[in-house]
Formats: sequence, C-alpha cells, structure tokens
Amino acid sequence: MPEYSLTEMMAVAAAREIRDGDIVFCGTGISMLAAMAAKHISAPNSVIFFETGALDSKLEEIPLTVADSRVMFWTSVNSGLADSFAVMQNRKTGKNVVAILGAAQIDKYGNLNSTAIGEYSKPRVRLPGSGGACDVASFVGRFIVFMKHRRERFVKKLDYLTSPGWLDGPGGRERAGLPEGGPSVVVTDLALMRFDESTKEMYLAGYYPGVTPEQVLENMEFTVDVSRAREVPPPTAHELQILRERCDPQRLILR
Repeated sequence: MPEYSLTEMMAVAAAREIRDGDIVFCGTGISMLAAMAAKHISAPNSVIFFETGALDSKLEEIPLTVADSRVMFWTSVNSGLADSFAVMQNRKTGKNVVAILGAAQIDKYGNLNSTAIGEYSKPRVRLPGSGGACDVASFVGRFIVFMKHRRERFVKKLDYLTSPGWLDGPGGRERAGLPEGGPSVVVTDLALMRFDESTKEMYLAGYYPGVTPEQVLENMEFTVDVSRAREVPPPTAHELQILRERCDPQRLILR
C-alpha cells in the first residue's frame, strides 16, 4: 500500500464524490485540489468554475486563490461574479452544480457557521463570514463540506447559522422556500459523514484507515448512527500519482 498524507486522503475522498458531468463550484486550497483530481481521474466531463467568473477552467497549474490568473487559463468564459452566481441560481443548471464549502461549525443537519464563535454581538472569535457560502448552500444541487473533526466544530447548536443545510430536518428547506439541494457529504480528517434520506440527520458513513468509529464519536458533541460505517479505501497509487504529478507538482497545497 503506498504511503499518503492526510491531505491526500481528504482530497481523494472528496474527488470520488464528484460525478462525470457535474458542474463544480470550488474555492481555494484542498477543494480546488479535489476538483482537479476528479477531472483527471473519474470525471473528465466535469466543469470547474469560480466565483470570480472563470467558467470551465482547464487548470493546467493549481491556482493559489480564486483570483489567481491561472483560474482563467483556457476557460470557456471569463466573466464576473454575477454570471458565476447565475449559473448556481439558474433552475436548469443549478441542480447539476456541486459545491465544496468549509466552515467553523456544523450541526447534525449540516447547517454551517462561518460567521462568529460565541454571542454574535460580542463573539469570542469573529470569522470571515458568509462570502458567497449562504447563496451557494441555498441554490446548488448538492454541496460537499470540508471540516476538521473536532468536538468544538461538530456542535449540538450553532453559534450562528451562516449557510443552510437541511435546516431543522425533513421539509426544512422547502418550508424556507429553498430549492432542492442540501449537503451530501462531510469530508473530515477522520471520516466521511452523510445524511439519512428520511431524517436528514448526519450519520457515519466511513472512517479512514487507522481510525475507529469510537474516535469519530469522541470528537463530536452529538451522537450519530455508526451502524452503516465502513472503512474508506485509501488512495490508490494512480490517484496519488495524479495528485502529486498532475494536480500539485509544486506542492503548493500538498506540502
């Protein structure tokens, strides 16, 4: 079995979630790496785009940020923020969009906080805020979440609801007037969490090699079902080669 880093495990796990033909909205860092890997490995017909207006980026080199000029290389369209968000909010194309988001807190229904830790008016930590994350979570067909698996991040109640997941459970998004969508998977540094189709509650779907379900539960404020959990297959030699040699040979993210 080839050796691999935790970053490589997470990037490959997320890349496996992207289907051929998906329209992928991603940000900076590991989410960009996952989108590039998917396009080279299992989803050659996926389309990557960024909030800065680069649509259908070829991505010969991994950009440092979404404003890096490399996101605009060999694109189908170089436009702006309005057109980028129009792709998500369009009823015809939006259902095919999968987004990759991050947050500081998540609850059992996949709602996200990226605004403040503590009371909003006097927070212990002021975070960057929504950016476009609330719009993304509200309108895309589904979204993937990257999280560090820590007890203070998997919380019973968010300090602030920035971006909607399944809100309060079955029918929550519909009652709020949101289109179909919602979180599909949470990729952490320990495991993969999914959401039950009936209850919309989070459950443990898979744990990484060397990790146990007990370790996952120890790092959460709330309890989840672990009966469906299976060990996640480690990155293959081919997947690692793509990550290291095609996606990030300069080790800008992999390190």
